[in-house]
Amino acid sequence: MTEQLIVTRSLAKDYHLEGYEVHALRGVSIEIHAGEFVAVMGPSGSGKSTFMNLLGCLDSPTSGEYFLGGQRISGLTGDALAAIRNRRIGFVFQNFNLLPRTTALENIELPLLYSHVPAPARRNQALARLAEVGLAERARHHPAQLSGGQQQRVAIARALVNNPVLILADEPTGALDTCTSCEVMALLQQLNRNGMTVVLVTHEHDIAAFAGRIISFRDGHVVDDQRVVPNDAQAMRARLEKEAA
Repeated sequence: MTEQLIVTRSLAKDYHLEGYEVHALRGVSIEIHAGEFVAVMGPSGSGKSTFMNLLGCLDSPTSGEYFLGGQRISGLTGDALAAIRNRRIGFVFQNFNLLPRTTALENIELPLLYSHVPAPARRNQALARLAEVGLAERARHHPAQLSGGQQQRVAIARALVNNPVLILADEPTGALDTCTSCEVMALLQQLNRNGMTVVLVTHEHDIAAFAGRIISFRDGHVVDDQRVVPNDAQAMRARLEKEAA
């Protein structure tokens, strides 16, 4: 068995809103091993987005513990959390979050700029990641010149450029059609086969079926956690393209 990359122990998050308290997460204990591909599901208000924010060091828990690669994250604040986000975690969002006035290459370089990587090394690393997602020829294109699927692949390249230990993908196919969604999921599956740990939040069962493990939340609790045989996204994309031809 591979090492535990993510460990949460009785993780809880409460919000105080206009005189009342919301218990968004209620004592969640989860272990995710390095190299897993995990889908996190649940209805609106279930706690799945709160859980993702805590894993991504975008928020701090009210109580409980979170360890990433053996390092205790819960209790860290400010600059320490920002450093972990930048160096150890790659983020992929539904709406790509690319800067519109910069090229694909420049968008990918941004995390390296924040890490004070010298310009020649930034360019080389960004070009390598762009090639890895199959878009080397689009380096000088701006986001508006790219399709939705291409923009998401640029976003994935940006998430990878700092060599993170974990990719967190929040509804990465939510703005894409079915065939393009399969293209993006095929890329995430390939990254996972190459050893990357991927945690994906989605409300779509068809997308969750590409993961090897599905964790379901409801009312701040984990209500189901099962390992499954994932569907093959590349094969599904090929089938959809054949049907459309």
